[in-house]
Amino acid sequence: MADRAAAAGRFLAQAGWGGAVRRHLAGDASDRRYERLRAGAATAVLMDNPPGGADDPAAFVAMARHLRSLGLSAPEIRVADTRAGFLLLEDLGDDLYARLLEADQSREAELYAVAVDVLVHVQSGAAPAGLPNLTAADWAQAAGFALEWYAFAATGKRPDPGAFLAALKAALVAHADGPRVLILRDYHAENLLWLPGRAGLARVGLLDFQLGQMGQPGYDLVSLLQDARRDVAPTTETAMISRFAAATGAATETFAAQYAVLGAQRALRILGIFARLRLMAGKPGYVRLIPRVWGLLQRNLAHPALADLRGLCETLLPAPTVDILSRIESQCPTTPSR
Repeated sequence: MADRAAAAGRFLAQAGWGGAVRRHLAGDASDRRYERLRAGAATAVLMDNPPGGADDPAAFVAMARHLRSLGLSAPEIRVADTRAGFLLLEDLGDDLYARLLEADQSREAELYAVAVDVLVHVQSGAAPAGLPNLTAADWAQAAGFALEWYAFAATGKRPDPGAFLAALKAALVAHADGPRVLILRDYHAENLLWLPGRAGLARVGLLDFQLGQMGQPGYDLVSLLQDARRDVAPTTETAMISRFAAATGAATETFAAQYAVLGAQRALRILGIFARLRLMAGKPGYVRLIPRVWGLLQRNLAHPALADLRGLCETLLPAPTVDILSRIESQCPTTPSR
């Protein structure tokens, strides 16, 4: 940590921000950390993304530039040292969707409508070349985290994933394996900022898009509307699904199946990720989110397209009762990994 702090200091000195006042801004489920820098009236954001992790700062730079070329409000890259894992970014402010909606829930439909329009705009153009383009089997395998980590944390056993993966793959092939579009993957209220001083789609500030890849049109919509961290009003969810489907020309019944299948895949993967973050990284805040994700999973599994998977989940995945959540807590390290 001392070496990392020294490296950050050298990067800022070389970038002309060596004398700036530094304040912790945010951390997340990855090893990334953010600091707000202040030098007089000027501000910027330092992203500290240690090399060797799952997230590539060069991918963040490339995706930010692509989104900005579309007229969208990804942060400007002021200075980049991608080899060392430091970026100096434009400061887009503090008005996260999550924060604004906690203060005034009545703004949800207004804010989400623009966010949906941003998704439509992102998906309507050509994506950058060379992005990952996973198969249905790959997407199913990613959801296997639910068995590998959540089921293991809850029961002490890792079930055989064969039938589970086959059922999810079949549902994906049937309902969510069409032509790909660019997806940003973590498109939700804690990664979106409201910028009322800008016009049109640029009013939505975009964060955490470095894992962008090719995927199904409904994936980011699920990420937005089936948020693991906050409850979205059912009326808002229904209205935004209709808005997206109308803008993209998706048939209602076909898109409903895609939305449910992608929602189940995402919820299953997140269940596993949240359990793993507690067991392996000592990050305690994610366990309290598991019941919400479980509820979203059950809602998606109720769709007829997922009947086979639903039966397997009922057998393989225990509900997150108070006792189960306590069991997960009791197995976890008490010291964060960083």
